[in-house]
Amino acid sequence: MDDSAILLVGHGSHLDPNSSAPVHRHAQTLRERGHGEVCTAFWKEEPSLARAFDGVDALDVTVVPIFMSSGYFTEEVLPRELRLGGRLSVVEGRTVRYTSPIGAHPALARVIDSRAGEAGATKESAVVVLGHGTPRNPRSARNVYAQAERVRAFGHYAEVATVFMDQEPHMSTVSSLVDAANIVVVPLFVADGWHVGQTIPEELAIGHTGLRPDGRRLHYAAPVGTHPLVAEVIEELVEEARAW
Repeated sequence: MDDSAILLVGHGSHLDPNSSAPVHRHAQTLRERGHGEVCTAFWKEEPSLARAFDGVDALDVTVVPIFMSSGYFTEEVLPRELRLGGRLSVVEGRTVRYTSPIGAHPALARVIDSRAGEAGATKESAVVVLGHGTPRNPRSARNVYAQAERVRAFGHYAEVATVFMDQEPHMSTVSSLVDAANIVVVPLFVADGWHVGQTIPEELAIGHTGLRPDGRRLHYAAPVGTHPLVAEVIEELVEEARAW
């Protein structure tokens, strides 16, 4: 599309540079794939959401939230800060298309599947999709269950289960939810930040060998949001939005 741009919006962090790193990498990948003007903006970093359009030249902008679930940020914070009135808006004379978050798109199941395979999952393995979750917003959990169901439908693994960091079923119960001797936990997170690097491994008691007290092995995959294939999910969201 002529005179068009892609704007990737993320949470960001004042304390952890890893939080925004995947967003910047995906933006660079999209540029290398020929998408031209690809910009970024963040809630907790610069460039800020409130000034997101200042650096955009195009008059047709597709905004893609780099979040794993629909909820407070994608439904309230981002639309408010970007001055959006729905999925199709006019802001500062530009047509702005607002997509669903990457974590809600069916294509993300391919990325989860890829992460599981990279971590050693086989047909005999159990793959456990780990989401953040929150008791305050059931929509967050609904999306994690939907992605796990899509992975289950691939038929690549003996079992596929779902656990959460901040709600039930809690990640500490992972061993009781599956029977396979080989368990691969795939974190449905955007970045390799504090939770992925510290909180979750400590809670799961992941050691160097992955050997559990019951003799089973637990493997921990890299976060879904850092995978290069996420760029393809973004492309699908943009293509769909430009047909509106």
